[in-house]
Amino acid sequence: MVSSSLPLYALCGPLAASALIFATPARRALLPLYETLHVASIASALAVAFKIAADVVGGETLSAYHDWFMVDALGVIFLGLIGIVGFLTGAYSLSYIRHDLHAGALDVKRAKLYYALFSLFLAMMLLSVMANNIIMMWVAIEATTLGSAFLVGIYGKKSSLEAAWKYVIICTVGVAFGLYGAVLAYANSVAVAGDHHAAILWTTLIEQAPHLDPTIVKLVFVFALIGFGTKVGLFPMHAWLPDAHSEAPSPVSALLSGVLLKCALLAVIRYYAVTVRAVGPDFPQMLLLLLGGLSIAVAAMLFYVQQDLKRKLAYSSVEHVGLMALGLGIGGPLGVGAALLHAINHSFAKALLFCGSGNVLMKYGVRDLGSVKGMLRSAPISGLLIMAGALALAGFPPFNVFVSEFLVFAAGVKGGHIWLMVICALFFTVTVGGLIQIISGSVLGKCPEGLAKGDVGFAALAPMVVLFGLVLAMGVAVPKPVAQLIQNASAIVTGAPSVALTAPWQIEAKAERSSAVAAAAPSQESQQ
Repeated sequence: MVSSSLPLYALCGPLAASALIFATPARRALLPLYETLHVASIASALAVAFKIAADVVGGETLSAYHDWFMVDALGVIFLGLIGIVGFLTGAYSLSYIRHDLHAGALDVKRAKLYYALFSLFLAMMLLSVMANNIIMMWVAIEATTLGSAFLVGIYGKKSSLEAAWKYVIICTVGVAFGLYGAVLAYANSVAVAGDHHAAILWTTLIEQAPHLDPTIVKLVFVFALIGFGTKVGLFPMHAWLPDAHSEAPSPVSALLSGVLLKCALLAVIRYYAVTVRAVGPDFPQMLLLLLGGLSIAVAAMLFYVQQDLKRKLAYSSVEHVGLMALGLGIGGPLGVGAALLHAINHSFAKALLFCGSGNVLMKYGVRDLGSVKGMLRSAPISGLLIMAGALALAGFPPFNVFVSEFLVFAAGVKGGHIWLMVICALFFTVTVGGLIQIISGSVLGKCPEGLAKGDVGFAALAPMVVLFGLVLAMGVAVPKPVAQLIQNASAIVTGAPSVALTAPWQIEAKAERSSAVAAAAPSQESQQ
C-alpha cells in the first residue's frame, strides 16, 4: 500500500462546506452563498475521487492515517460512484430547491439545512467506502442514516416525518447487527493475529481469514448480512426503503438509491470476501442467493401495483439490489464482476429516473401516475429522458443495465443455476411491464388540458443529460479503466484470477475468433 493524504482530502471539502453552511445565518440574501459552498463541496468530492481512481487504476492501493483509511480497486468503484452521482444530483439540487422555495414547499431555513445536510451525507458515504477500520466503517454507515434521515423529513409533512422515523428506527436496529458482527470479527482477529491495533483492519482480516474460527466467521457474516443488508434494502429488511425514497426530495432519493445502498453493499462484500477465504464460498453464496432471489420476487410484485412514481422506483431498487446479491451468490470472477458492473449501471439509471421524477413534480405537482399524462408533449426533453431511463431500467439494449443483467444471468447459467435464472427472468418481465406502463401512460399519454407547455429549464435538464450519456456509454462499451477496476475488484473479492467482462454483442465475435485460433493451431503444428 502507498501512503497518501488523498483519502483525507476527499472528506475535507464536504465537511468544511457543511460546517460553514451550518454556521451561516438563514437569510434569503445568503442563498447564493449556500449554493456556492454546495457546488464547491460536490466539485471537490468529484475531483479527489477522480484523482484517487487514476492512482488506483495504475495499480496502487492508497492508505492514510496508520492504515485506518484504505482505497483499493474494490473501494474505488464505489468512491467513483459517490463522486459522480453526488456531483450530478447535487447540481440538479440547485434548480430543484429553488423551485421548492418559489412554490413555498421549503423556506430559506430548510433550504439552508438541505445544503448543509447534503454535504454531510456525502462526507459520511465517502468515509464508509474508504474505511479500512471495521468499526469506523460501521460508524460511518450509521452516520449516513442520521444525516440522510433529516433530508427525508425535510418537508415537515406527516408522511415525510413518518418515513424519516421509520428509516431511523429500522436502519438503526438493523445496522446494530453489523456492529455485533464487527466486534466478533475483531475479537477473532485479535486471537489469531495477536496485534490489537492491526486486528481491526480489513487488510488484516483478509490476510488472517484462513486461520479464523469457521463458526465465528459464519456468525459474523450472518450478522453483517442482516445489519448492512438492512441498509442495502434486501428482503425482508427493506420496509424502510419505499417510504424514505418516496418522501425525500428527488435529488436525495437519487442519492439514496444510486449511492447509499451501494455503500452498504460494499460492507457486505468486504465481509463476503473474508468469509469465502475462511470457510469457502458455499455458505455465504447460499444466503446471498436466497435473499437475492426473494428480493427480486417480492419487489417485482409490489413494483407493478404501485401508482406513486417514486414508490415504484423505490421497489425497483429493491429488485436490482437483489440482482446484485444474486451475482455475488453465483460467485466466481464472472458473477462478482457482473454484480459490481450492475451496481455501477443501476446507479446511473436510477439517478436519471429519480431526477426525472423531480421534473414530474416540478411540472405536474403530483407523483400519482394516474394524473401524470403526456410528459412528452408538455415537457419534451424531460419526457424523452424519462422514457430513456425507463427503457434502460427495463434492460433494453443498447442501454447499460442490459449489459450487466445479461452478464449476471450468463454467470448463473454457467454456474448451474439455470432454473433460478429462469424464475428471476420471469419476475423481471413483470417489472418490464410496469416500466412500459410508465412510458405508455405518463410519457406518451394525452397531455392534461390547461397544463402550460414548456420544460423545467436547463439547470435541471443538464445533469440528466449527462446521466443519460453515462447510461448509453456504459451500454455501448464499458470504458477500459472501469473494466480493469472491476476485474481487479472481483479478484480481491474471490481471491481468484480475474476475467474480462465483455459486452453481450461482443461475446459471439470473441467466440468465433477463439474457434478460428483453435482450428488454425493443429495446421500450424503440422507445418512445424
